[in-house]
This record gives sequence, C-alpha cells and structure tokens, in this order.
Amino acid sequence: MTTELNRDLGLPATMAVAIGAMVGSGIFILPGVAYVTVDGPAVVGAFLLAGILVLPAALSASEMATAMPEDGGSYVYVERGMGPLLGTIAGVGNWFMLSFKGALALIGGVPYLVFVAPELGNYILPLAVGLALFFTAINVVSTKSTGSLQFVIVGLMLLVMAWFVVSGVGGGAPERTAGSFDVGSGGFLAATALVFISYAGVIKIAAVAEEVKDPGKTIPRAMIGSLAITTVLYVLVVYVAIGIVDVTGAIEAGQLESDGEGPIMALAAEATLGTIGVTAVVIAALLALASTANAGLLSASRFPFAMARDGLAPPQFERISARFNTPALAVSLSGAVIVVMITFLPIDQVAKFGSAFQIIVFILVNLTVIGFREGAVDEYDPAFVCPWYPWIQLFGMGSGLVVLTQVGLVPLAGAIFITVVSIAYYLVYARHNVDREGAARDAVRRNIGASAVERTRALFESDAEYDALVAITEETSTDAKRDMLRMATDLGRVRTTAVSVVEFVDVPHRVFAERHPEIVDRDLPEWFPSDPEDAPSWFPTDELDPPARTSGGVDLPPSETDAPLEQLPTRIEYREIDSEDHRRAIVDFATYENCDLLVLERNVAEFHSRLFGGETEWILENAPCDVMLVDDDEFDEADEIAVVANRGPYDPLKLLLADAIAEETGAEINLLQAIPADPPDRQRRTMEEYHDELISICTVPTRSTIVEADDAVAGLARFARPADLLVIGADRTGISGRLLGRPGNQLIDSVDCTAVMVQTHEGRQDGLLKRLVMDYLFR
Repeated sequence: MTTELNRDLGLPATMAVAIGAMVGSGIFILPGVAYVTVDGPAVVGAFLLAGILVLPAALSASEMATAMPEDGGSYVYVERGMGPLLGTIAGVGNWFMLSFKGALALIGGVPYLVFVAPELGNYILPLAVGLALFFTAINVVSTKSTGSLQFVIVGLMLLVMAWFVVSGVGGGAPERTAGSFDVGSGGFLAATALVFISYAGVIKIAAVAEEVKDPGKTIPRAMIGSLAITTVLYVLVVYVAIGIVDVTGAIEAGQLESDGEGPIMALAAEATLGTIGVTAVVIAALLALASTANAGLLSASRFPFAMARDGLAPPQFERISARFNTPALAVSLSGAVIVVMITFLPIDQVAKFGSAFQIIVFILVNLTVIGFREGAVDEYDPAFVCPWYPWIQLFGMGSGLVVLTQVGLVPLAGAIFITVVSIAYYLVYARHNVDREGAARDAVRRNIGASAVERTRALFESDAEYDALVAITEETSTDAKRDMLRMATDLGRVRTTAVSVVEFVDVPHRVFAERHPEIVDRDLPEWFPSDPEDAPSWFPTDELDPPARTSGGVDLPPSETDAPLEQLPTRIEYREIDSEDHRRAIVDFATYENCDLLVLERNVAEFHSRLFGGETEWILENAPCDVMLVDDDEFDEADEIAVVANRGPYDPLKLLLADAIAEETGAEINLLQAIPADPPDRQRRTMEEYHDELISICTVPTRSTIVEADDAVAGLARFARPADLLVIGADRTGISGRLLGRPGNQLIDSVDCTAVMVQTHEGRQDGLLKRLVMDYLFR
C-alpha cells in the first residue's frame, strides 16, 4: 500500500521496539510479586508458560500485519475483521492501556533510583514529566530516531542483563530454585496471569507496521524473534535472581514490600556484582523502563492516527507533518495524556486496568484471523501464513480465557471500564462516520444463512407426515375458522398432512368433574365444508372420503378409494372437546397427539392491551410445537404473498407455508428483508445470495426485495401493502416483548390484508443473547 510515512524501521530497530515494550516491569518489578503469588520458585515456570501462551497471538498478528502493513496494529486487524464496534474497543482500549503503562514506566523506577540515591526520591515527578516531554519530541521529529534510540537503550539493557546472568548463574542456592518449573504449585495460574502482561509489547510492532522496511519479512521475524529472546531472558534472569535473593527474608528485612514489590534485581546484583554491578543494574532498570515508555508512546500514538483514517476518530489525527513525516498531532496528544497521568493520577493503581484488557485484545487478535480466513476476503493476502490454523488460534483464545479468570477483580473491572468507555465513544461519535462491517460478521452471517438454507431444503424435501391442529374456540370468527382450515390443508400440497379440527368448548366448573377434558361426538358444524359440491375450490374433496373422524378417535367406515388413508396428501378429522380451561386443553391436546403445528386465531387485543400477557401469549410460551396465528381479513384469492424475515434468516416453516398457499392460489411469493440504510456492499451481496438460494427451493414463482431502511417496520410496510397475504414470524413473548415492543404486530397493523404469524418451537427457545446477535448480524 502507498503511505506518506517513511519506512525507516529495519529488523534490529523493529525488534528493539518490541523488546523495549516488553522488558521493563517484567524483569525489574514483577519477579518478586510473582514469587509471592506462587509462593515459591515456580515463578520461573510461570514466565515460561506465559511466553508460550502469547505465541498464538504473535503468530496471528504476524500474519495479519503482512496482509495489512498499516499503522494501528491490533486495532486495524480487529476493525477489518470484526467490524467498527470491536475495532473501536480495540483502538481506544489499546491507546488508554499503552498511555497508562507508559506513564507507569516513567515513574516505576522509583525503588531502583532510591536504592542508590535516596535523596533523588523527591524529584521523581519532575524527572518523569521531563522524560515524557523528551520522548514526545523525539517521536514527533523522527520515527527513525525513535527506533535508533530504542535500539541503543535495549542493546545496553541486554548487555547488562547478560552480564548479570553469566556472573550469577553459579552463585544461587540450589534449594531456592528447586521446583522452578513445578506447574502444580499453588497459585501457578495466578502467577502466570500476573506475568502474562510482561509480554504485551510483542504485538506492538504491528502498531508501526507502516513504518517498517519490507514488512512481509521483517514483521514476522521481529515479532517471533523478540518473543523468543524476551522469554529466554525472563526465564534466565528470574531463575538467577530468585536463586540469589531470599525473597522471604528480604520481605522480613523490609528490603521488599509485603507483596514482593521492590528492587529485587538490585538486591541480586549487590550480592553478585558489587557496587559497580548494582549501578549497572539500576541504570539498566531505568533504561528498560524508559524504553517501555518510549515504545509505548510510539505505539500509542498510532492508534488515534489509524482510527482517524478509518473515520473512527477526528480527521485531524490523520494529518502527517510535512516537515517530519510523522503523525505529529497524534504523538503530541498521546504525550500530553501521559504527562497528565503522571501529574494527576495514581498511576500504579490505574495502570492495572489495562492488564486484563490486553488479554482480551490477544483473544480478539486470534479470533480475527479466523474471521479473515473463514470470511474468504479477496483482499486478504498475507505474505506470512500462521501455521497449524485454526488449532493454534483456538488454543490462544482458550488459554486467554483461562488466564483472564486469574487476573483479579481490579484488572477485570478495569477492562470492563475501558470497554464501556469505548462503546460509549463509538455510539456517540464513531458509528455515524462509518458504513462498513468486518469480515467475521459477514462470514458468520453466511454460515447462518447456509444453515438456514439447508434446513429449509430438508423441510421441503421431507416425506414425514405433518400433523396440524386447527384449534377453535367460542371466540373464533367463522371466516377465521375457514381460513385456518384452508391454510392447514394447503400444506398437503407440498407434503403429507393430517389436519385435526378441534373445537374447544368451555363448560362451567364442576366440583366432582374428572381432571381431563371430555371428547364429545357430534355432527360436523355448519361452517365445516363437508359437502364436496358446496366446498370451495381449495378444499381437498377427495380427502373427505372417508368422512371426518368424530368422537374419541373412532374412525367412521371408509368409502371406496384408490389410496389407503395414511397415503392421502391431506386427511381431515373433526372433534369437539369440553373443558374448564380451553387454553390448557389446547396445549394438552397438541402435546399428547404429537402435533407438529398448532393453528390459532390471532387475538389483536391481547398483543396491545394486556400488560401481563393474555391467552394467546400463554399458548405461544407453552405450546409443544410450531404455532401459526391467523389474522383474518376476508382472505379469498391471492396474487402476491409477502414473506418477511423478522430477525436473522427466514424460518423454514414460513416459506413452506407460503409456498403451499401460493400453490393453491397461484400467487407469487415476495421475500422481504430489511437491512440498514446505506449498508456495506458485502452485506447486500450476502443477503442477495441467500435469497437466491431460497428462491431455488420454492416451487412457485418467487422474487426478492431487500429493503434499505433505518425504520424497518415502515420500510417493510411500504413493500408489503400490495400483498394479499403477509407471512411473518411471531414476536417475542414475555416481559421483554411487552416492554421492548413487538415490531411484527406493528407491521401487521400497518398493512390491510390477512396475516399469518409463525413461531417455530425451536425459535421460541432462543435466548436474549441469540436474538441480540441475530439483530446485530442481520440488521
């Protein structure tokens, strides 16, 4: 890609950025704290395991960095793969986290400085602010100068630590290092979670990918190489340090805090290297913490820069300095934020907020690779391909979740806080400036659509008998009775169907009545089209021969027919049931007769007037099968049937029912689905391909209408009004439906035609989370 930034960072400087971002508190502060956490020398194994657990994120980030060598790193990958919302969370969160850690690094050398010069303890704040301003100026002037400075700092630090390891490797007490790799030690996972953050800088190389020479080769080598060097360095240094220093004794002597925090490396150097060694280690500690701040500032400034280019941050942050070819405003803002944090905030506490968030970022990075791979994005062509896909990503996500449970309440609360702030920023500002979505969202939508297509095809091709119960009460209108029976019998045009027409009659409460309803044998009612000569054209006259079954399941004598009863496309039987509670009787009948579909009349008043739910809603919540609600409006013939997808893909049953009625009436089906106005091209293409698959399954003429509208109800109503029949999914039931509204019912009230609401049994069991996910994916 073309860029206005200079590609000044070679392999050594790029590795120095990563090592400098990692090595700091990991060596000079955390060993003692982790030792206390694990209560023993297994802290060495914790550092090793943490390095291994970070490897999947490093490999995944390396792959994506070579495909998208742009400044912004993990933000860019998450935004492109998972969409602007998660991208904003990654961008804002990373910016906060790196700023916090940069500020902490600048004042984190206090214990070491005080160790050799106690009188300087009062000047820490001015020194930290001065260093922050110095590093900001360096980053504004030249990225190459920043990389060179980072290389010098990291080089000196590595030399000092190598001297420490070589000099002290034989001077430790063996009993203090026994069990260094005992993974079964108590608190081992908690210690691993604690030191996990020491490796957070490994993917920060990607934040400056646009300024790396030959990124296709340099970035993977730098990222994996720096992780390997840092892991080995951590293991060796910590092993030597705990062998030399009696951590428990140092705590009792007041040389370390009760939690193990303090200048543990200075204590180890004093025992092995003498005064010169102590001075060297203190200088190395200060250099390491300074390099962490420098690398953090360099990386942090690239997040607002990258977000501005994508429209998720004000465009001013995208501007490149004509004089220095650096994002000067983004660098200056990040430096100013670090200065403010140093001056006014309790950094040692606030910086912990970013710890858990970094683990979340690692999980998202691994997930994003899967999104790009499965999304089959044409533009995604990495020069480096992560091996062992997708197992290494799954391992990285799983291990990240395990570690996340061990970070503690404060870091976890910090991650939640950063996430909430990022979401609020996205909703207030960023979402109004973007109209794209991530590859993973489209991939998931495609997979869900493909699954729905297969279920629809299976339903259409099934030869299993479909048992329908047409439930009629004293309140059901005559026209509704006939239309309910008509639609149920129409199913026999696409598959074998048995229809039970049952009138549920309420009787007064009787003290000594039997607990179960009574089945009464009576003649067929007048509305029932039993005479073939008088029956309408849609009624299956041949299937009335033999006559309808009446009382208690006793078949009347069959007449002569060529096909056995069980092989006829549609069979109809009639019953009348007396009960004291017809709604429970309806559910019981559907349960014990193993009905596949329950057909009821839609009671408008129940959906709009009753705060605590009504009869129909109770049946919807308790029915053991699919349910179809018929809102009759003198349905006679149909030229067009509109089938609407409420949320997510179409329920196969809606299409089967619409197809069956269209077969009988000669109507055309119109598939209606709403998406937001000005949708991403990828979303529209996916929806069009999904509709084309459904059209190929239907047995009648079918067309597709994808409605672009922010107000889904109004947009769908405009295209549904010409229809003679509207088929739509049933709205949510329960308190959520009463409080959050029922758009399906609003749509039915907006059109002037007969409507059918369909609720599948499995769809009724969908939880709130699944409904929200479907709304996010398909709206």
